[in-house]
Amino acid sequence: MLGRTANGLFWMFRYLERAENTARLLEAALRMALTRDLATAEAEWRSVIATLGLQRAYEAAHDGYDAQTVWNFVLREPSNPGNVRAMFGAVRSNARTARTNISSDAWEAVNDNWMKLDKLLARPVGQTAVGEVLGVIRRAGTQVHGAFDGSMLRDDGYHFSRAGTFIERADSTARILDMKYFLLLPSLSYVGSSLDTGQWEQVLRSVAGARVYSWLNAGKIEARGIVEFLVLDDRFPRSLAFCRNALRDCLAALARNHGVEGSCHALMRDADTRIGHLTVEQIFEAGLHEFLVDFLARDAAIARAIAEDYRFHA
Repeated sequence: MLGRTANGLFWMFRYLERAENTARLLEAALRMALTRDLATAEAEWRSVIATLGLQRAYEAAHDGYDAQTVWNFVLREPSNPGNVRAMFGAVRSNARTARTNISSDAWEAVNDNWMKLDKLLARPVGQTAVGEVLGVIRRAGTQVHGAFDGSMLRDDGYHFSRAGTFIERADSTARILDMKYFLLLPSLSYVGSSLDTGQWEQVLRSVAGARVYSWLNAGKIEARGIVEFLVLDDRFPRSLAFCRNALRDCLAALARNHGVEGSCHALMRDADTRIGHLTVEQIFEAGLHEFLVDFLARDAAIARAIAEDYRFHA
């Protein structure tokens, strides 16, 4: 497979995952803001912008953090080059680059959803339409993943696509947890205290984990349990442990297909050594923020190494 094609598949699914994760984050914030006073709601929208790493760009274009301004900035505003409309455009562009290596079903799912979203996001999104738009973005991700999983040969292209998915998903979960945890529990002394359970439910909703967490923990919402679930529970497909295991499997399959390992495999082993046997108590003792920053750095390093090992830009 050409490096250019591998790069297209890798980034097609990174952008797809990023768009879906952004929609989930906005949905959770919208739900939270509707139940709070104006000041708390504004803080919630500010945290969305901070989690997405858009604070400088947003504040250069806008003075306040009202809901409609925030979600339009994130979804469609040209002053934000990383808006969701642009993300899905990048999904389609990368799918076109790899057109001969994806199935007709996968291409149709991408193209149909791109046309639908481009139309919906061509004009500002109002209060009555935002729920529909976010639902379309989430369903677009589900449809593309379903078409891809149900029709693609399990070859290099499939594994590059999956690697992109799980690198991006782990990055999103770690950033959401880091930002929200810092805002909710800035000091270790607060761990286990009785704080706003609504905010913790919002963290879970941001990663599509509220229902399954409640089922596993009999509805008990507490910081330590949520951190353990999102970091260490390898049964949940958006946890850091699940993403790490899935990425390891993708890289192992690529090594088998190519008959050689690269620097990305060595970095993967280093990451496993670093976090493979940690307990939630050890994570808290060393510092959750420090752990997540280290995780994000390792995740990014593996992504760069994949691009170098498989000559994405050759």
